[in-house]
Amino acid sequence: MSAKGTFGKNRREFLRAALAAPLVAPAARAQVRPAHTFGWKDEAFLLDGRTFLIRSGEMHYPRVPRAYWRDRMRKMKALGLNTLCTYVFWNLHEPHPGQFDFTGNLDLAEYLRTAQSEGLWVLLRPGPYICSEWDFGGLPAWLLADPGIQVRSADPKFLEAAGRYMQRVGRETRGLEITQGGPILMVQVENEYGSYASDKTYLGAIRRMIQDAGFEVSLYTSDGSGRKNLAGGTLDGALSVINFGDTSSPEREFASFAAFRRNVPRMCGEFWVGWFDHWGERHHTTPPARSAEGLEWMLSRGISANLYMVHGGSSFGFMSGANDGRVYEPDISGYDYDSPLDEAGRPTAKFQALREVLAKYAEGPLPALPAPLGTIAIPRFELPESAPLTARLGEPRRSPGPISMEAAGQAYGYILYRKPIGRAFHGPLEIGQVHDYAVVWQGAKRLGTLDRRLHQTFLDVDLEPGQPLDILVENMGRTNFGPLLTSDRKGILGAVTLGGEELHDWEIYPLPIDHPGEWPFSRSAPTSPAAEPALYRGVFQMRQPGDTFLDLRGWGKGVVWVNGHNLGRYWKIGPQQTLFVPGPWLLAGSNEAIVLDLEGGGRRSLAGLADPVYETPNPA
Repeated sequence: MSAKGTFGKNRREFLRAALAAPLVAPAARAQVRPAHTFGWKDEAFLLDGRTFLIRSGEMHYPRVPRAYWRDRMRKMKALGLNTLCTYVFWNLHEPHPGQFDFTGNLDLAEYLRTAQSEGLWVLLRPGPYICSEWDFGGLPAWLLADPGIQVRSADPKFLEAAGRYMQRVGRETRGLEITQGGPILMVQVENEYGSYASDKTYLGAIRRMIQDAGFEVSLYTSDGSGRKNLAGGTLDGALSVINFGDTSSPEREFASFAAFRRNVPRMCGEFWVGWFDHWGERHHTTPPARSAEGLEWMLSRGISANLYMVHGGSSFGFMSGANDGRVYEPDISGYDYDSPLDEAGRPTAKFQALREVLAKYAEGPLPALPAPLGTIAIPRFELPESAPLTARLGEPRRSPGPISMEAAGQAYGYILYRKPIGRAFHGPLEIGQVHDYAVVWQGAKRLGTLDRRLHQTFLDVDLEPGQPLDILVENMGRTNFGPLLTSDRKGILGAVTLGGEELHDWEIYPLPIDHPGEWPFSRSAPTSPAAEPALYRGVFQMRQPGDTFLDLRGWGKGVVWVNGHNLGRYWKIGPQQTLFVPGPWLLAGSNEAIVLDLEGGGRRSLAGLADPVYETPNPA
């Protein structure tokens, strides 16, 4: 059989098994699961009374297509891991207050059952705040519609909302704790709170809501190392683990921890074996040997560890977050993280280096790797249809001044601010705060862009009477770490002035772009660059679907959908120049691709590559 035929056969068999597995009734599984005990004594974790070394890997269910959960877990076992660690994503599970979604790729319970069926224990991290380079640290955007709310605090409004969410997480995971025959060993309280504040009243409230939700297993906190972080983020009666990367000395980190707590199990709750990327930076990589040396030092001394990330996957859609210290730094959509398993789930050199270490501490011979799924190339195809972004606006919301995206009832995407212009004007246009990237035009004239990363708030403009001034603002991701996450609302914040005179009476159009296929596309020949952003649509054919990376080089800045799936953002400034397309999202036959481009005038075609491309023309 040819290599291509073998690949197709492996993929078909794998998908058939993956899709068939969940058909076993959860209740039937629960009846035959034996209960275990898990706890600790002195410096050792104990599983059924015996010393247990946690060899864990972090992987997040929303970042991996459901059809691939089992494949990735089997690769974790083949790496030598015995535990899976995952956050729970509040903003995805409760997109609107009181409306929950635990279906499809958000089926948390099935994710945990799948882990158990593959021989993995689970560390569960329900937040409510999770960081994770995820929009707003996993907190739902609708919290910010209340201008007075204080997230990550003992504010009763926040605790009420968080408690409702936690209750639902408890319902979803009921029966999945180790004491009930399930895989959950421990549950984390909040997340790296010591890097944020030191409010023990708040932390105690989060612990109580986790317990009230029905969790009866051991609880733990996870913080960056150092006395300040540990003093602020730990709780009496809860275990404490520390987070650090492969650039740190584990010996030094645990010596620092020993000065804070002794005679307790030691664990690196996040051993960063890679790092994430911001737009405009170089792609981060780390030497495999360095990660392996740090892991060896810990395991050889009976110290447990969680590899962050064992498989990063992708922050599909609008879910990537941002950092904001002296400058706003939005994250790319890829979450490859230079992990042992790359964005497409393929073992890397780092996988092999870590496997050689982990094999020394496994209970027996390591399983063989599953058959590789491989990746495919797709010949270049055209996107001949287009539609102006403003072709589907709906009724505007009228306001004396600009309002935030959250105040307009919108969570993600874009928002358009339109102001009729009654007289000609030449001079400075100033926008108080642009969160996060604005395209400004009037009629057929493009006036410029404003980038929050660069602290841009001014444009010199020539305006004509009779045409409205349009300002499209893109939400590039809410801050997910640090004190500024509490107030990172999106859109235009503050006044807009022309020559120092404030503009009033705005028309505001939310553009979440949940269904781009509903735009009125038409076939037209490429012309000069359009003033306003537009969507482009094309169809490509496939005989045998497979994983691929869409090549966005030649485009400007925007978002891509394939068969209705939002793959994430692209931007020519890099480092990410491709977007991962999972094979299960493709079809044998016709497939639809839609690209929203904010710049226009570039390439109107796409191709699929077998490997990702990281290029940064002018790295920061």
